[in-house]
Amino acid sequence: MAKLQTAERVSAEASDNFVFQRSLLAYHAAAERVAGEVLEIGTGSGYGIEVIAPRAARFVTLDKHTPPTLPAEYPSVEFRRATVPPLPFADGSFDCVISFQVIEHIRRDADLVREVHRVLRPGGRFILTTPNAPMSLTRNPWHVREYTAGELAALLVGPFRSVERLGVFGNEKVMDYYAQNRRSVERIARLDPLDLQHRLPRWMLQAPYDLLNRINRRRLLKANQELTTSIRMDDYRIGPVAAECFDLFFVATK
Repeated sequence: MAKLQTAERVSAEASDNFVFQRSLLAYHAAAERVAGEVLEIGTGSGYGIEVIAPRAARFVTLDKHTPPTLPAEYPSVEFRRATVPPLPFADGSFDCVISFQVIEHIRRDADLVREVHRVLRPGGRFILTTPNAPMSLTRNPWHVREYTAGELAALLVGPFRSVERLGVFGNEKVMDYYAQNRRSVERIARLDPLDLQHRLPRWMLQAPYDLLNRINRRRLLKANQELTTSIRMDDYRIGPVAAECFDLFFVATK
């Protein structure tokens, strides 16, 4: 049996394909919007580096964990290990900052937003994604919070002069997988009649959540391998934000 790993960090495992392809789209959409010196907050496994690096004169990517590998073919890429906030850079250091599926993990989210604004040059862009709270199927104990579109906009509008509010949507194939996943999660939730997932502290729920999430994804893969593995980045699209989007994709301009 393959080694069980956290489902919170997106991997190339086949059972993660539904999430991986969605995450990949964010990098490609950001690549169309970035230029100059770019900072990424949250390197993860580093799969987005090869998408962003060719579009940047300099690309700095930081994370609290060191990624497994960094592509040697991109000498403009620099990795920094850091826990945020604050950001270890001078004022006005970057033209763009990107951060995907990170802000929901940050307790001091307003401080992070102010730090991003500080390190951006005038006219610079902050491109971020985060799960759209209404589409979440269960409490994720790794997340400090999840945002509605209005809540994320309120966080960004103060420091930034404009905020473009977009979302990541799926086609019929994606929605079929989502419906199957929802039914599976609902069956698991019946094992928690006391609703402990909303009563216990986050740290107590993280290990059980990881285990059940990974088991659930692998069961979905086994039950419908063709659907799970056939989802591609092109099965997702970015459009004006709406309640049924999977992720919020916002672009804030300084």
